[in-house]
Amino acid sequence: MSTGVSTSTDKIIVDKSRSHRNKAVSRAVRATRERLQTATGISAGLEREMLQLHIASAVQSALAIPTIVVLITAIGIYLTEEIGLMAWSVLALSVHAIGMVVTRRARGKDVTAENVRRWQRRFLAAQVVMGIAWAAFALQTCGKCTGATFELYQGTALLVALAVTTITTLMLRHAVLYTFMPTVLALAGSALLRPVPATMAMAAIICAALVFLIFMTHRLRQTSAQLLSSQSEKDDLIAELEVAKSMSDEARRRAEEANLAKSRFLASMSHELRTPLNAILGFSEVMSTEVLGPLNNPVYKEYTSDIHRSGQHLLNLINEILDLSRIEAGKYDLSEDSVHLVDIAEDCIGMVQLRARAKNITISEQVEGGMPAVWADEKALRQVVLNLLSNAVKFTPQGGEIVVKAGWTAGGGQYVSIKDNGPGIPEDEIPVVLSAFGQGSIAIKSAEQGTGLGLPIVQAILAKHNGEFILKSKLREGTEAIAILPAKRVLQSLPAVTETQAVSPRRKSFA
Repeated sequence: MSTGVSTSTDKIIVDKSRSHRNKAVSRAVRATRERLQTATGISAGLEREMLQLHIASAVQSALAIPTIVVLITAIGIYLTEEIGLMAWSVLALSVHAIGMVVTRRARGKDVTAENVRRWQRRFLAAQVVMGIAWAAFALQTCGKCTGATFELYQGTALLVALAVTTITTLMLRHAVLYTFMPTVLALAGSALLRPVPATMAMAAIICAALVFLIFMTHRLRQTSAQLLSSQSEKDDLIAELEVAKSMSDEARRRAEEANLAKSRFLASMSHELRTPLNAILGFSEVMSTEVLGPLNNPVYKEYTSDIHRSGQHLLNLINEILDLSRIEAGKYDLSEDSVHLVDIAEDCIGMVQLRARAKNITISEQVEGGMPAVWADEKALRQVVLNLLSNAVKFTPQGGEIVVKAGWTAGGGQYVSIKDNGPGIPEDEIPVVLSAFGQGSIAIKSAEQGTGLGLPIVQAILAKHNGEFILKSKLREGTEAIAILPAKRVLQSLPAVTETQAVSPRRKSFA
């Protein structure tokens, strides 16, 4: 047996290491789908992202609160000459420094979905301490001030601080409430102990502003969470699509490689498969014809005829399989020459005449005269026409008729049409019979079953010639198979046809 098969290009090595990766991908995809379908509220992952956004915002606006504190202190001292505001300023700046230390530590460490709650509590504790500092400012008094000047200054300063805190802590849940709740309690207590209209008005305004800003921050935080969730879902879906595409491409590549390896194997095994069959056919034919002497037992002669007939049938099947395999493997090369399509059709009709007469089938020939030669592979075209004729004879009933036509196409090419009046093919089964190893219900019920490779081989050979194959059939109305060669393969251009000219085809009838 030949050992010339390439081991470098044909070998397919299955990567079994992919199994564990595919399992991990499947688990990730399943978890993502469950999260997308069942998640409610804000997940721990989104809380982590929002806390990281808060940390980034706190670092970027680290000078905002100190600037506000310094301005409030400077303006207060200018208006009231209260030196005690300096002590409050030191307290506020110290508390803010503590909050920044917590922020720096959180930035330097990895905030995960498991410890995000702990870091949130630390940040909220820092905000409560800062809120105590603002409450201390709200409790400041001015003995030298007259009227409502100091209360107006306090209220304005607290509103500015409330606005800046709201902006810088938007991504930290309940930060505004925890920061200014001590201030509201301090103002409420001051209003109860000293029911001055200005103090009461300031407490009411701060409370109303706090409620409004808490509502707005809640809405803005929900909107931000939805945007982050949508972005996360989009990223997850894109990743899932990329994984699915990668797996699909890998499966398709491996399937193509496996199919190509199969085709190369069968194409390279033609000699090994045909050699023993040729010996079987040759020796069985010698025995059946009694070349070396008579066989005394007539049963042995009948057996040798059966062996020869079965071997011939098997050789035909192997030839069809090998032809299709060579085509798929890209090893089917055309040996092109100048040939006449009409002559090939007539030769093929002669080859099937014996079988047709055995079934009392009439073969009629209708061809256009004076058709030029085409540039094609004669052996391949002969195989096309012979396959189509053999199918027509096989499925045409006793006493039926087959019509063979050859002529010009509308685009200047040439065609061969073979039409029978057999049982036909259901329209939904036409794609089946055109596929490799596909057989329709009529063929399956027939006593003369084949491999189902005849029509796929016809399609492949015509595709090699840049041609086209058309199969028309209706149940109980017969089948028409049309093989078309393109105009560029015709060696002589089609002459112009005037309106008064008529084509008179030659007609032959074979009974």
